[in-house]
Amino acid sequence: MLRRIAWTLLIIAMILAGCRTGESRESTDATPAENAHMETTLSGTPELAAGNQEAHLTIVDALGRQLALAEPPSRIVIAGRATALLAHTVYLFPEAGGRLAALEVRLQRSQSFYPLVDPRFDEVAPLERNAGVEQIAPLHPDVVLLKSYMAESLGDPLERLGIPVVYLDLETPEQFFRDVGILGRLLGDEARAEQVIGFYQDRLERLSALSGGNAESGPPAILVLKYSDRGGDVALQVPSVSWLQTEMVRQAGGSPIWVEAAQGGGWTVVGFEQIAAWNPDAIFVIYYPDDPAPIVERLREDSKWQALKAVQEGRLYGFAGDFLSWDQPDPRWILGQLWLARKIDPHVAEAVDLREEVIAFYRDLYRLESEVIEREILPLLSDSLVE
Repeated sequence: MLRRIAWTLLIIAMILAGCRTGESRESTDATPAENAHMETTLSGTPELAAGNQEAHLTIVDALGRQLALAEPPSRIVIAGRATALLAHTVYLFPEAGGRLAALEVRLQRSQSFYPLVDPRFDEVAPLERNAGVEQIAPLHPDVVLLKSYMAESLGDPLERLGIPVVYLDLETPEQFFRDVGILGRLLGDEARAEQVIGFYQDRLERLSALSGGNAESGPPAILVLKYSDRGGDVALQVPSVSWLQTEMVRQAGGSPIWVEAAQGGGWTVVGFEQIAAWNPDAIFVIYYPDDPAPIVERLREDSKWQALKAVQEGRLYGFAGDFLSWDQPDPRWILGQLWLARKIDPHVAEAVDLREEVIAFYRDLYRLESEVIEREILPLLSDSLVE
């Protein structure tokens, strides 16, 4: 306890010292630290901080900042929010298993994917929820990976201590491909990044070639809803017009009927009256904590919901998932795209074997053996997902 207090006081003193110099994100290109592993610049050519080795690796992160490193990092910490989405993307690279030093573990569901993909995961230090600089700094990371929206609350304090930070987004397919490229360069394995991107692009091109099963009737009206019962209060929410879920519906051949009501940057609560007014052709229900099937069954039995076209025609679905729901900016979004397209477009349903796609996903991207996939992953999928 005394040691942790001492660390906290030291870090606070260093932050205050940095503030007194007048250096800030807006007023300087360099992060102040005598022993910094890396210097961050907002523009121009990146330079290593004084006393460091010559830079052999430069990258540009999701915020457009140029970063210089002497070598690929050997101690990586993943912190902040949405750490599972970041970590599962990092594990697309074989190098990740030996370099991840600490992780803020945020499981959406009870099953953990990490032990399957990283045999030494029990050696990765667990960070407390909402870990701050006082918990991260003693780990001496070579780099900390954060989502871009963590810059002000966590990234800036870390950089004031001279701890390098790389930001990622992953929020759209385009950002996902860019960020996989960033990780490939950071880890020194750009060839692997190209392989991963190729896996996704091959499937997107195939979907594009198969689309058109609804050509005569036009794209069906699709509604994606997130079901939330946090704190005992039930809420139904639609995703932002700019988010991945909206783009997935369009790519699957549907028309996202909710976009006019979701012009903001987050989830928007909608009432049943609005849902009834939309009366979509199909509804997809997301439930992050667990399998959405029980919730979908309750909605089907509700007399109000039975008046909806989607329910009457048997097109009310729980969104597919395994360790995570497949609608998120996580590597599994490609499985969600394939599954969603099968539900929306009859041409895709006939041509795409989802069970085989799941096996290929975990075999080619996470290097899992077939028997492991059969034993540990396929049982998490309901029969309706892989039929």
